Amino acid sequence: MKKQIDFNGYYNFSDIVEIDVRSIDNFALEQNYPSTFIPSALIGYVLKEKSSVRLSVHNIIGEELAVLVYEEQDKGYHSVNFNASNLPSGVYPYKLQAGDFTSMKKMILMK
Repeated sequence: MKKQIDFNGYYNFSDIVEIDVRSIDNFALEQNYPSTFIPSALIGYVLKEKSSVRLSVHNIIGEELAVLVYEEQDKGYHSVNFNASNLPSGVYPYKLQAGDFTSMKKMILMK
């Protein structure tokens, strides 16, 4: 519980509120959530400016399996849900390209 005191001296208790604050000063590709997933995962990324974005998923030998995002997007935090129900267990790299920025991370699918 959190105690909130108003300007007039009255107070009440409220549930604890949690906020997630991200810097949008740089491009960033986040680790998928959950890191080991069945069958879908959330992939988040930050754009420091309006950009042409391509987010893709690959197999371990580099072949592209899916394009999750392929569009121009505004500055800020974005996320996309990746459903891998049609793929076997394994390690899958994912790649973000936004303007001149490129980053790649790996996710683990366990079935």
